[in-house]
Amino acid sequence: MLNKIKGLFVEEKGQGMTEYGLILGLISVGAVAVLVLFGPELKSIFQKALDGLKGTTTPTV
Repeated sequence: MLNKIKGLFVEEKGQGMTEYGLILGLISVGAVAVLVLFGPELKSIFQKALDGLKGTTTPTV
């Protein structure tokens, strides 16, 4: 009986999946934070690139 009770606290089955889930959550929160912080700057960079491409023409082969 005592061994079964110890088994409830020592059992590590499923621990790996929980750790992977926590890591994935942390990475997701970090990615969202970076996009919120650098979003306007990234938008500006891509807008400049699009504006630069508007004046170009497709080369003929």
